[in-house]
Amino acid sequence: MPTVIQYLLDRLKQLGIRDIFGVPGDFAFPINNAVCDDKELRWIGCCNELNAAYAADSYARIKGMSVLSTTFGVGELSALCGIAGSYAEYNLVFHIVGMPKMQAQKRHDIVHHSLGDGESSIFMEMAAPVVCASTMLTPENCVEEVERVIAAALENHRPVYIAIPHDYVNAEISSFTAPKETPVKSDPATLEEVVSTIAGKLSNAKQACIMPGFLVDRFDLKDLTMAVINASGLPYVTMALDKSVLDETNPSYLGLYMGQLINPEIREFVESCDCILAIGTIPSDINMGMFTAKLDKARVINIMPSSVHIGYTDHINVKMLDVLEELSKRLNKRTDIKGPVARRLSTPKVNHEDLITADYLYTKYAEFFKPDDIIIADSSSSFYGLLPLVLPKGAKFESEMLWGAIGWATPASFGAALAAPDQRVILITGEGSHQMTAQEISQFYRYGLKPIIFVLNNQGYLIEKMLSEKLDYCYNDLAEWQYHKLPEVLGCNNWIMRKVTTCGELDKTMEELGSTKTGAYIEVVTPKLSASPLMEEIHKNL
Repeated sequence: MPTVIQYLLDRLKQLGIRDIFGVPGDFAFPINNAVCDDKELRWIGCCNELNAAYAADSYARIKGMSVLSTTFGVGELSALCGIAGSYAEYNLVFHIVGMPKMQAQKRHDIVHHSLGDGESSIFMEMAAPVVCASTMLTPENCVEEVERVIAAALENHRPVYIAIPHDYVNAEISSFTAPKETPVKSDPATLEEVVSTIAGKLSNAKQACIMPGFLVDRFDLKDLTMAVINASGLPYVTMALDKSVLDETNPSYLGLYMGQLINPEIREFVESCDCILAIGTIPSDINMGMFTAKLDKARVINIMPSSVHIGYTDHINVKMLDVLEELSKRLNKRTDIKGPVARRLSTPKVNHEDLITADYLYTKYAEFFKPDDIIIADSSSSFYGLLPLVLPKGAKFESEMLWGAIGWATPASFGAALAAPDQRVILITGEGSHQMTAQEISQFYRYGLKPIIFVLNNQGYLIEKMLSEKLDYCYNDLAEWQYHKLPEVLGCNNWIMRKVTTCGELDKTMEELGSTKTGAYIEVVTPKLSASPLMEEIHKNL
């Protein structure tokens, strides 16, 4: 009979898992050992558990799922912020936690990494709200529980928590009876009602559009969503959290809808539609343009993973996959509805010796991006500067603006680079975000990865300043680092490292990076309060 850890790891490998992120710890040593002893798996060590969770989150975005391993108490709580972000943004992470021995738990022994109260289940209880299933494996329940949490993870596409007591990791399982799988299907009557209603509304609408959301990507339904758009003949827009979920070079794509903050032509078109078909969108504050969006709920249909909301009516027990499949077959193609095209940003005219401004920087990024790039942006002013840019075909834009954890992007770009080593990974972050997780830069070189990293140095938390009533609160100031020297200190040999302050230096560096075969780290210095037009508009509205 296999051991508990052998069964778990074998099942994860069957799902396609090959990399496991984590930080070792004594309660998790048997788990760590098993991973390192398995020739089909690779241990990906990170600088701390939070960084590991961020890296696993991004890896899951590219590969569909990931695994994180931490120790009991201090380790798992350090990772919990990252796990919560994965839950909020529907990224499937298997979180494996090494616990104290079962006899110690039963005796309520006071062990290290605990609260000193002899209670060992408290941390699992803390994690419960941000996972879709949790379990503590034993030799008796191993098979049944592993299959249960895997099924929950695949169904919900959210994290699960798997704890294993230290003395059970290498214990042989005592039962090998796996539960029968019961596929979750749509209720046929509800499915028919929903599809018929949607098809009728889109056919009869005087003006309509489609609004695909990031859940289309999380549930691997991009092709099917595109089939629905093609069958409908309708134009589509995206909101902020959903950027690049579908090809932005497609003629049916109009651009970014973000309420009154940007693209007034698109706003007027969308808000005058008498039917909007949203597919996996979340009406968050950022998606709704800081709630400047004026969408009449009665006119909005939103297809979610396990429900459909048509106006004020909610339909449950109906799957997004089934709805999209039926719609792609049954929609009448419209050729009479055309929308406006958002204006593309034009590059300002500058002299070589001019200081780099935000509006110049972001138009240069637009020129720099290539098809199939993976662009990772932090929850900073850079996110808002990048949003209006039209990305090349196949380019993927990743951010974490629903959860909004500043510092996510640096380890996230590490996870993305591991998941897609043959694609160009570009990290765009601000110095405030970067200071939180900068040590993870060392892992790129350790694993032979060659990212292109831009760190925007504008002397403080610019996004926080722009979200504040006053621009000069001292809590938005930062310690001054020599950012461009960090890779050398962190062991990244032979990388391109530059500090650019003028437009000419930026142009020359970007030209150099276009053909680089090494990692690159560029510190971009701009004036203190130089912000993108969208960021300025947000500040004005606030």
